[in-house]
Amino acid sequence: MSPRSASVNEELRRRSRERLLRATVELVGERGFEATTLGDIAQRAGVARGLVSYYFPGKRQLLQSAVHRLMHLTLQAALEREPRPEGPDAGRELLARAIDAVLGLARDRPLLMRTHMAGILAADGFIQCPEQQRLAQLLRETVVAYGSPDPDADYPLLRALLMGAVVAMLLPGAPMPGGRLRAELFQRYGLDRESGFPPGEEPPGGSAGTRSGTGTVGQR
Repeated sequence: MSPRSASVNEELRRRSRERLLRATVELVGERGFEATTLGDIAQRAGVARGLVSYYFPGKRQLLQSAVHRLMHLTLQAALEREPRPEGPDAGRELLARAIDAVLGLARDRPLLMRTHMAGILAADGFIQCPEQQRLAQLLRETVVAYGSPDPDADYPLLRALLMGAVVAMLLPGAPMPGGRLRAELFQRYGLDRESGFPPGEEPPGGSAGTRSGTGTVGQR
């Protein structure tokens, strides 16, 4: 039997890594962070326990990559939903979709997103990974499409506002309604409240649609 080519090995590694990311989102969303072990994740993913340590230095880093992947896929699905926005207001519609996609994750996956935000606010902060970079690129492209004259300044501001909204929605004991936060963000950016995914409308392939398949707001 001839040895596998480098490209085949790379594809197998990619698939194993993605299975670990999906399993992490599922288990932490079901059980919480402390009740989920790396062994549990490996078993759910159907990979050897040693592969977890090969790809990730620890459980916290694995979780951040997993949630960044979920957010990236959720945001991408929202931005690409048909009908695709066209014309002079296309960028405004894309920004509305991005806001609703992020707030939708906080609404639909509170345990997962609360755990993720707690990790970011801990000493480790943002963890640089491919998933985080893909999410950051999507958000920056959305700011550019919106018409920002200075994306390098406006993208971090949008990221901070979305993170603040997620924290406010998930604050134990004093959560703010997602609808109020949405209205404030839409007003700030001059967006029509009927844009994006108005309350009660589920985005196809968005936060609800990625529950079984798939990551916080990215950082450059």
